[in-house]
Amino acid sequence: MDYMTLKEAAEKWGVTPRRVNYYCAAGRIFGAVKMATIWLIPKDAEKPIDGRTKQGKVKKYE
Repeated sequence: MDYMTLKEAAEKWGVTPRRVNYYCAAGRIFGAVKMATIWLIPKDAEKPIDGRTKQGKVKKYE
């Protein structure tokens, strides 16, 4: 299985590496494993829905 790092996942999903770290630590990314101090995330993993908003989307103020 191919894996990506926190930084690669963050760039792919448009979030910060810290947010991806929170997702991993909370068990919200299926298949993510921690090897020593590094999280390994499957390349085909889907971005979890952001629980801070209703639909997982940022509200646009116009």
